[in-house]
Amino acid sequence: MSALLDIRGVQAYYGNAHILHSLSLHVNAGERVALIGRNGVGKTTVVNTLLGLADKRAGHIHFGAREIARPRPYHAAQHGIAVVPQGRRIVANLTVEENLHLGAACARKGPWTVPEVYKLFPILQERAHTPGTALSGGQQQMLAVGRALMANPSLVLLDEPTEGLAPVIVDQLADIFNRVAEQGTALLLIEQNMSLVARVAHRYLAMAKGAVVAEGRVVNSRGGLADLEAHVVV
Repeated sequence: MSALLDIRGVQAYYGNAHILHSLSLHVNAGERVALIGRNGVGKTTVVNTLLGLADKRAGHIHFGAREIARPRPYHAAQHGIAVVPQGRRIVANLTVEENLHLGAACARKGPWTVPEVYKLFPILQERAHTPGTALSGGQQQMLAVGRALMANPSLVLLDEPTEGLAPVIVDQLADIFNRVAEQGTALLLIEQNMSLVARVAHRYLAMAKGAVVAEGRVVNSRGGLADLEAHVVV
């Protein structure tokens, strides 16, 4: 099976700061993968490297069958990969509905339209003509997810989607992520909230010091905690 995303031996930097050290990971079609680790281990740099915001100096990145030698922000969208960024990055001078249309700029064909996003997030339809930044934090996260779905992606990268959100909102998002995945969209969930990982992911990758150091299956979610079946990555 050809992976939707395949990263092999990537070295990435911000200026002279070496952040990713021979990092490798892949996500296949329909998979739900969690990338876990403490703050500062390089999880968000993985996303930034894929978007060309961090400097990749070695290694290989494939979006589907195509190798991307010098990633740029538009490459991911062109190849069916949408990003829900850390901090949501809602465009301040656009309404909720205008933010959603922004997500469809790559004009990929697929099931996600504004009406379908509104079915998933009824609160966004209620506030369709409200400035996006006037929403609550949880509503802004829903808008960020809806905007990503408007690209009709094969894979969605979710960078710390529960950061700063109340537990009740986290529960809602977990249900929504599962509904999206059940429709065939693969997920790469970058997250520290192990309750969310337990409810959404089937496989995990653990990062430390800029590299994946362990991986395995998420085998149990009793009590909202993930039991991780692991082996160390050499």
